[in-house]
Amino acid sequence: MAIPIPMPSLSPTMTEGKITKWLKKVGDKVSSGEAVAEVETDKSNLEVEVYDDGYLLAIVVDEDGSAPVGSPIGWIGEKGEKVDASAGQAEAKGGEAPSKEAEQKPAPKAEAPKAEKAAPERTEPREAPRKAAPLTAARREPSADGRLRVSPVARRIAREQGLELDAIEGSGPLGRIIKRDVEQALEQKPKAKAAGTERPAEGRAFIPVPYGADRRAPEAKLISSMRKVIAERMSEVKPGVPHFYLTIEVEMDEAMKAREQAKALELKVSVNDLIVKAAAIALRRTPQMNVTLDGDQVLHYSTVDVGIAVAIEGGLITPVIRDADQKGLATIGAEARDLAKRARDRKLKHEEYSGGTLAVSNLGMYGIDSFIAVINPPHAAILAVGQVAERAVVRDGALVVRQMMSVTLSGDHRVIDGAVGAEYLRELRGLLEHPMRLLF
Repeated sequence: MAIPIPMPSLSPTMTEGKITKWLKKVGDKVSSGEAVAEVETDKSNLEVEVYDDGYLLAIVVDEDGSAPVGSPIGWIGEKGEKVDASAGQAEAKGGEAPSKEAEQKPAPKAEAPKAEKAAPERTEPREAPRKAAPLTAARREPSADGRLRVSPVARRIAREQGLELDAIEGSGPLGRIIKRDVEQALEQKPKAKAAGTERPAEGRAFIPVPYGADRRAPEAKLISSMRKVIAERMSEVKPGVPHFYLTIEVEMDEAMKAREQAKALELKVSVNDLIVKAAAIALRRTPQMNVTLDGDQVLHYSTVDVGIAVAIEGGLITPVIRDADQKGLATIGAEARDLAKRARDRKLKHEEYSGGTLAVSNLGMYGIDSFIAVINPPHAAILAVGQVAERAVVRDGALVVRQMMSVTLSGDHRVIDGAVGAEYLRELRGLLEHPMRLLF
């Protein structure tokens, strides 16, 4: 029986995808894990993989066409199998090629496989029936003999890592467990105590970091009664994420000298690179800022990951520089340029624009003196950075000209207070006005 290729959910905010290109044509042989199409999501362009071996029998959604998440965009099956897309079923028609009409008709939701069809060999026995749960792309349906549907790659990884497949919800066609599901389960799997990490205090838990199993998880604390009241009151005044704003002026003369020195050494370092590095070190020194709100928990992160706002056609995206406090300026600059380029080309992977607690939005290159930025959830803060420009300021009772830059912090008042934000900006200003501190 033919298997539908569903429109996958490639980002948390994706509700539908647009087919930009088919990499295979009807009649082509496909293998498990092979990409068959490119999909444009709300964030980037990503490939759609299939999780069974067979032949591409029909294309339901043509190039430049759109489909909701979970709906069929095509069908795969045995060679010569004919697909009745209008009925959402496939019937074996030995030797016949699929008709053009079947290729172009949109298919309704696929039915579960019939009981008489034996399950493929790439399966794991089910120990006990479980209550069905909603899936990203399709509900899990048991095969005829009660086995789990598992792709070969997913089964191999699970076996190597000692994962119980029965505890994993599949997001592949008809609930098949695929590589992505196993990788996500590995991220959430509790790990033994590692060097340099400590056991969490009583009543606390470590929540898995969504963008990598090898990173230290954030520490989660139940929100306090006082903080809960503050969150409720602030949300009443400003629904959604209640912002507060703090603005400082930073003297950038020394920072600009450091940038020129780097340029003389043929190192590509921009003003924004200096700001990202300073923002990261300031987060490390002000750990109360390195948080996010998750329901009734405040997640405290031990890693420092800073987002950079990048304008793309039709919107904005915030790729993240990981461990920015530990990287040199040249490395930050190279990563920022690479992420920005691939963001504009819509080539970013989901993990490259997820995570982080604070972002930097710099409009200085447009001649903007100052502005207020809106927080990008789940971040708890964002820095709005204006241009570096000569201004008259008073120093030691005398009027002098200095290169000044305005920085406005927008903070999530549910988890960050004004005093914490002020302390953070003081650290940020100290680092930028004495840039040698960024190197040590």
